[in-house]
This record gives sequence, structure tokens and C-alpha cells, in this order.
Amino acid sequence: MADVLSQTEIDSLLSEMSTGTVDVDDILQGKGARRSDIGNYDFRRPNRISKNQVRTLQNVHENFAEIFGYYLVSRLQTIVSISVTSVDQLFYSEFILSVSNPSCIYVFDLLGTEGTGIMEISPQLALSIVERLLGGSTETTRKPRTITPIEQAVMRGIIEHALADLQTAWRSIAELNFQYSRLETEADFVQIAPSSEIVVVISFDVNVGMHSYLMNLCFPTFALEDVLTRLNRQQISNLSVQSPSRMRENMAVMKQQLSHTHLPIIAELGKSSITVEELIKLKIGDVIRTTTHIDQEIEVSIDGKRKLAARPGTSDGKKAIRILRQLTEDDLVEQDILYKPRT
Repeated sequence: MADVLSQTEIDSLLSEMSTGTVDVDDILQGKGARRSDIGNYDFRRPNRISKNQVRTLQNVHENFAEIFGYYLVSRLQTIVSISVTSVDQLFYSEFILSVSNPSCIYVFDLLGTEGTGIMEISPQLALSIVERLLGGSTETTRKPRTITPIEQAVMRGIIEHALADLQTAWRSIAELNFQYSRLETEADFVQIAPSSEIVVVISFDVNVGMHSYLMNLCFPTFALEDVLTRLNRQQISNLSVQSPSRMRENMAVMKQQLSHTHLPIIAELGKSSITVEELIKLKIGDVIRTTTHIDQEIEVSIDGKRKLAARPGTSDGKKAIRILRQLTEDDLVEQDILYKPRT
């Protein structure tokens, strides 16, 4: 049974037919527009960036998250992972309202354009990085507070390196240079765009150890407009698949970061087992016999793993060891790991 139109719907239909808005033939052929085909559009919030360009920005900043994550792993000597959670278009006033107080707002210049960007990280993340760099641990969560001048000086090197990694990630689509400008702790003092200007906000989830923190990048759309208009589908598709040169570049970055990683090296002269009674009776001049013979090699452990065989000695009046060879399975005897004498 066909739907019955009300008098109001009939009057509206006749009015549209008389003005030419609706074609009678289209109605008879079932070509009328369906309500499900109509989408809402907010003229107060125009989309300055297309969906393809949003995907491009996401790919670029996923590369940045990967490179910057490698750097933090080498500096903090702990597990670090960074992932892109969203790419949004907001009014600048909305972004400012979303920033916590206090916060760490690093303002940087986009050289070659008239724009300025923001890297906003949570105070907890900044304090966690500083504590780890100064020899502490990241197991406890710090309460948010304004970072001190000393902590600001420590964090500046990290932020400048992050901007260099961001510049490397952007190099796949444009030659942009990012230069550190200043640090602000209150969002009200940062004005990189008019309040009604549309900005692009890229949000990251930064995991350091067992804790998760937030980090945001904010770009005004007028600063990226010339760059994004030059993009085409070929460039966008190339970003999703890493080229051999890109893979070699990533490997070079990983090797560079690993080359500066510190590993503890321990040379064990020998082992011995004594009773508590013997320990109490020890006095100056007593000799403790070890399991390692004087003409045997000693083991060298790297990061807690037995790797090398060496002999002890001196160099320029200081204690030293001479590396002889790598250990093999034949060198391991029993659970204590004794070394056979070389013949």
C-alpha cells in the first residue's frame, strides 16, 4: 500500500513543482532525491582540508612518530612508542580551550611561510622525560606542574630534535623548516592564529614505560595551504608504501641512534664460595681462592650476557683487559660458566 501524503506535504510538493525545483518526470521515474543521500554541512566550520590531504598528513606524522620514537628509546633507555590517534580540523579557539593549564606549549616557526606552529605536550610527559634523562625512573606518575628553568633547558634539546625529525618526515612532500621559537606554560599567551581560524591538530599517544601521555601538533591551515594544494594522488599513494631510499634512510637513523646507546660491560675475574663462619673470620692479608685459574681466560659480559673471553692486565698503570675472542658453546662448563684453559 502506497504512503498517504498529508495536506502539508501535498502543498509543499505542489509549490516545488510550480517553481521548477522538482521535475514531475523525475518523480514519476523514481529519480527524486532521497533523504538518506543528503548530508549536513556546517557553513560555520568549513573543511579547509580534503580527506585525501588528511590521510597524507596522517601518513607524514606516522613517519614522524616512528623516527622520534627511535630517538626517545636511545635517550631514555626504556620502552617508548608513539602513535597518531587523530587528525582534526578545529577552530583555534577550540584548540586553546582544550589545552590543560599548566602545560608545555612549544611555539615554532614554519620558515618559508608566514605561519607558526605549536607542539603541546603534557607536563607529566615533560617531567617523565627529564627525570629519566637525569638518571631517575619512569615508574611513578608525576603530578602536573610548571617545569622549572633547569627542566626547560633539558627539554629544549629534546624539542629541537623532535622538530628536526618532523622536518625529515615532511621532506617526503615538501621542504619545510621548523625552528624553535619559545616555550609558554599558559595557552592564553599563545596566539598563532585568529580565534575563528581553522587549524589542523594532530594528536599523538606517547607511551613511556608503563604510562601513556598526550602530545599535540597544531598547524594553522593558511600556513599549509600552498603546500597541500601541490599534492596529487600520486604523491599521496607513494606515502603509503615506503620506497627503498626511505627504508635506507630509516635504517641509517636506527643505526645512528643505536651507535650512541650505552651498554654496561663487566669483566669477572673469578668466583668463590665461603661459609658465613669463614667470612666472619676474614682479616687483612687472607687469600681467597677463586674458581678461575691464573692462566685461564676470564669472561666479559655485555648488558648481562656473556659474550667475550679476555685476559686481565694493566694499561698505563690502570687495570685493563685484553679481548681475545668471542665465547662459544664449548666454553661453557656447568652452570657457573667456567672457561677451559687455552692450549
